[in-house]
Amino acid sequence: MAKKIIPQKIPMKEQPPEERIKNFNEVPYGYSEEEAIQEAKRCLQCKRATCIAGCPVEIDIPGFIKKIAEGDFRAAIKIMKDKNVLPAVCGRVCPQEDQCEKVCVLAKKYEPVGIGRLERFIADWEAEQGAAEIPPKAPSTGKRVAVVGSGPGGLTVAGDLIKLGHEVVIFEALHKPGGVLVYGIPEFRLPKTIVQREVDYLLKLGVRLETSFVVGRTKTLDELLEEFDAIYLGTGAGLPWFMNIPGENYNGVYSANEYLTRSNLMKAYLFPQYDTPIVRGKKVAVIGGGNVAMDSARTALRLGAEEVRIIYRRSEKEMPARIEEIEHAKEEGIIFEILTLPVAYHADENGWVKEAECIRMKLGEPDASGRRRPLPIEGSNFKIPVDTVVVAIGQSPNPLIAQTTPDLKVGKWGNIEVDPETGKTSKKGVWAGGDVVRGGATVILAMGDGRVAARSIHEYLKTGVW
Repeated sequence: MAKKIIPQKIPMKEQPPEERIKNFNEVPYGYSEEEAIQEAKRCLQCKRATCIAGCPVEIDIPGFIKKIAEGDFRAAIKIMKDKNVLPAVCGRVCPQEDQCEKVCVLAKKYEPVGIGRLERFIADWEAEQGAAEIPPKAPSTGKRVAVVGSGPGGLTVAGDLIKLGHEVVIFEALHKPGGVLVYGIPEFRLPKTIVQREVDYLLKLGVRLETSFVVGRTKTLDELLEEFDAIYLGTGAGLPWFMNIPGENYNGVYSANEYLTRSNLMKAYLFPQYDTPIVRGKKVAVIGGGNVAMDSARTALRLGAEEVRIIYRRSEKEMPARIEEIEHAKEEGIIFEILTLPVAYHADENGWVKEAECIRMKLGEPDASGRRRPLPIEGSNFKIPVDTVVVAIGQSPNPLIAQTTPDLKVGKWGNIEVDPETGKTSKKGVWAGGDVVRGGATVILAMGDGRVAARSIHEYLKTGVW
């Protein structure tokens, strides 16, 4: 008898919008054991599992889902952690709809299996059991690897190499590990305790961590190479872009990097326990249409804004943000000004921004990105009253390491150039991946780069062949 398929994903309970806009608590509650088993039973256990090919870190997706369906959660998390040391993070912020779930066979007729939701469930289940199981490690090789940056790519490299017997030290410029996971993603989407939990797992595996260590200043890359056999650069993309339009220097105009860092890492979200210096605007405009823009808009709402607008130059169809994040933003009352582009900001007599002057746009033919090119409609200028503007239009790598390492080849946007098959840079003994190579990308792509580089580093440390 053919298996009866439940066409829709088992719903995941969430905080109601009218409640969650008043706090920074996580929006979805996650699955119960019963819900997870029910969702796992939707998996067809395909012999040719296309979902694995859709995952940049190659998780045995049918394998861990089968164990959840059987109620054997311990076996499920063991399979998961064989390939992924950050399951609780990935289960929350990975764009599954564009990767593993997109190629799920079920998706041809129904909703795909909720792979991300099950990933989150099994990671949280393990945490509820107390101490995580520490897997066996290979005997020490005597080789030392420096990982620069403790974001998702760096953590993946560290996890892979420590299990292979290499000594690993992570160098983090900030005082907290996690990189973009802690300074860029708000508490309501990824709680800091979740990130710390997964960092702690790596520390238990034997990885060492040095915070407040700025490679390029505290020590140069060449100085590190005197101490380590290999280096992985996963320093992310921390240099924000601006539009270079009149008025961007007025008070109240932030880059999304600064705005989210003040909220997340400087704990503005814990007011009044932390009196973080940040403007709590009442009329906020966020420029951009990606996940960072959604995070900024929803953060502004929770910091007390009465009206928050997303201003985006293309239509909603072209927005790069996850559909789930767009829906959450709409549910919370964020206003979407699509096909709209700021052209200038105007200030009051004290230099504080008070208006965003915008122009309406229309869509032309597709450009190099494959999306239809936005074109201005002449004479359509109008003004929006604002007291805070957050610019979330993208970022590029911090140039510090490239500036202090002359023989490291970089591209025109400041990104480090690598061999995509291995992650090797132009400098012997140095690999790179994630946003410092790609520009702003996703957590799982950074982790995938880390996996590729870790394999290459291990091969190099075994053979000495560059």
